[in-house]
Amino acid sequence: MKKIVAVLMCMMLACMCVSLAAAEDPGKLVLYSPLTTSMIENMLAMFEQETGIKTECLAMGTGDALKRIMSEAENPQCDILWSGTIGTVGSSGKYFEDYTCANEDAFYDQYKNVEGNLTRFDCVPSVIMINTDLIGDIEINGYEDLLNPALKGKIVFANPQASSSSFEHLVNMLYAMGTDGQPNGWDYVAQFCKQLPNGCVNSSSAVYKGVADGEYTVGLTFEQGAATYISQGNVKVVYMKEGVIIRGDGVYIVKGCPNQENARKFIDWLTGYDAQTYMNSTQFRRTIRKDVPETDAMTSMSSMNVIVDDESIASANKAEWIAKFQDLLIDAAE
Repeated sequence: MKKIVAVLMCMMLACMCVSLAAAEDPGKLVLYSPLTTSMIENMLAMFEQETGIKTECLAMGTGDALKRIMSEAENPQCDILWSGTIGTVGSSGKYFEDYTCANEDAFYDQYKNVEGNLTRFDCVPSVIMINTDLIGDIEINGYEDLLNPALKGKIVFANPQASSSSFEHLVNMLYAMGTDGQPNGWDYVAQFCKQLPNGCVNSSSAVYKGVADGEYTVGLTFEQGAATYISQGNVKVVYMKEGVIIRGDGVYIVKGCPNQENARKFIDWLTGYDAQTYMNSTQFRRTIRKDVPETDAMTSMSSMNVIVDDESIASANKAEWIAKFQDLLIDAAE
C-alpha cells in the first residue's frame, strides 16, 4: 500500500511540474530554420530581450523543414519556418497562414507579400565561393569557368531537393546560361553535373563549411554562407558574370500553429527597421526595406549583373526541374 501511495505521489508531482512549466512558458515560439547558427542565436536573443517572448529554434535544411511541417500538419509542432526562398517554399503554400505584416509598406515592391502567406524578410544573391589557398591560378568569374577540367571533383553542390540555396542556383543557371531570358540552360547544367563525380552533399551548410575548411576548392552557395567566412582570409566570393538572381527569402507562419499571435509578432519584429538594419549591417543578409541603406559589408548590387526571373515559374516547375537535374547527375556518373 505504501508503495502504491508513493507511486501516486510521484505521478502527482510530475504532473504538477509539467503544469508549472507550461504556466511559466505558455507561449514559447518554436521555429524551424536553415539559417546559420550565429544568425539564429544573435537575432533570437534580440527578439527575446525586446519582446519577452521565449523561443526555441530547430536548425535543419529547408527541404527537411518542409517535410516535417507537412508530416505534422494535423498537429503542428512549430509556429514559424524562418527562411527558405519563395521559389522553394511557394509550392507548399497551403501549409502556411495568410498574414500581412505591419511593415509591408516599407518594402520594395518586388518583395511585397502579394500571395498573402509568403512574407519576405531579406533578399539573397546566389554566389560562387572559392578557397583561395586551393584555387591556384585558375580564374573563376562565373558559371562557364566551373567547367574547367582541372576543377572536376573539386566543386561542392548541395542536393537541390534538400537545399533551397542549391535550388536557387539551379534556377540561376537555367536563366543565366539559357537563351532569350528563358530558363532553358539545361545543356550547361548537364556539363556542370559532369564536374560532380561524387554527386551532391545533403545540406547547404556542408557547402560553405566544406570550402572554408579546405575540403573543396569551389562551392555554389548563398551570399551569407560564403561571406561569413571571408574574415578567415582564405575565402573569396564571386557574383557570376553571366547573371545573378537575387531571390526574396521568406518567413512563414505554419497553418494551425499553437502560437499564432507570437508568430505574427516575430514577423513584425523581423521586418521592422531596427532588426532589418542589424541584419543588413552585421549578418550579411540584404534588407527588403526601402529605408535601410546598403552597407559596406556587402558588394553593392549596382556592381552585379542582376537578372530577374518570374518566381512563380520556378515554384511551379520545382519538382520537374529537380527531377531533371537528378537524371542528369545520374547520367553524368555513368
